[in-house]
Amino acid sequence: MNIEDKRKDLLEGLQVLDLADEKASFCSKLLADLGARVIKIERPGGDPSREIEPFVRDSSHPKGSLSFFYNNSNKLGVTLNLDHDNGKKVFLKLVEKADVLIETFPGYLRQRGLGFDVLHIENIRLIYVSVTGFGENGPRSHYKSCDLIASAVGGQMYVSGSPSTPPLKPFGDQSYYTASLFAAVCILLGLRKRVQTGKGEHLDISLQEAAVSTLDQVMVRYFYENTIAKRLGGVNWNHSFCILPCKDGHILLAPFQQWETLVEWMEDEGMAEDLKDEKYREEEYRSSRMNHILEVIERWTKTHTAQELFESGQAMRYPWAPISSIKDVLSNPQLKARRFFVDMEHPEMKKSISYPGSPYKFSHTSIDRWKRAPLIGEDNVRIYQGELGFSDEELQRLSSLGVI
Repeated sequence: MNIEDKRKDLLEGLQVLDLADEKASFCSKLLADLGARVIKIERPGGDPSREIEPFVRDSSHPKGSLSFFYNNSNKLGVTLNLDHDNGKKVFLKLVEKADVLIETFPGYLRQRGLGFDVLHIENIRLIYVSVTGFGENGPRSHYKSCDLIASAVGGQMYVSGSPSTPPLKPFGDQSYYTASLFAAVCILLGLRKRVQTGKGEHLDISLQEAAVSTLDQVMVRYFYENTIAKRLGGVNWNHSFCILPCKDGHILLAPFQQWETLVEWMEDEGMAEDLKDEKYREEEYRSSRMNHILEVIERWTKTHTAQELFESGQAMRYPWAPISSIKDVLSNPQLKARRFFVDMEHPEMKKSISYPGSPYKFSHTSIDRWKRAPLIGEDNVRIYQGELGFSDEELQRLSSLGVI
């Protein structure tokens, strides 16, 4: 299906300029998936984020990484040099038609005379979104940052990992995705406010603050109990959940929900050991013997497969689940039934690639916008000539000057 096809998209008519790197490309992807018309603006030659984790090195294939391909699906793509005076003029023409602008470079646009104060005059309805490492003000506002740094200074890393190991980085670019989610929510709220005021505004999102915001119980326990959280590996902070080994993998289980039923189950198999003692019925006593309890339960879980425990536990209303491998996720019957994974055609590669789809469904709206990420400058002619009215000669001149 063509990205421009008419349909009842939730954000149909919303025009977004995306100058973001990997810090907030997911934000504009969320908007694009919901029907917004997102124009990815890259420098001539391509965005540096295309080089991260290169997908293919064969020159016959499109330049890009898996992360870039995923985070920029459903977008249009143009190239533009904002360091060139002519590039700034072209950019202002794009801004005139835009509802939202997303950028991730502290001070970059402002230093080129394209800050919020200037663009707000050009387009009073523009919602200008900055997603940066530390926010737009404060003593560290111009420090370099990335997901690793945000995880470190945001406290995530301190509470991740095993008690016997140094702090561990959470998997993936968690601060990028969290900040992008916050930014997308703020954009929708900004659009709602704009209906009332007729004016856009500057939204300032910090990766560090996004990381800190995920430390729910860690911060609450510190403020109210003066307790400093520790790394606990596969055990939840209050031991309500834990991860234990099985015959063929690992299981996430809640050891103290329906405690007596669990002990009876283990006793039927001759593996409850001393847990059947009446003293273990008291929560305070169980808390004092936590390590021993988990050791006994682990000896029991090792006699079962993860699937056995999952199915039996769920049948008894236990919130248990196997720790799925990537292969398990791809073959998961629930995800298949809901058609979560989608195939996107890559004509230039003569193949389609499966991508994670949207984790939400609307009862009266079909989310079926699926188009692979744009090639470098793929939509230059469509945007600059078809919409801004540049002639062939003007496009050639701008290209020769290194503007597009």
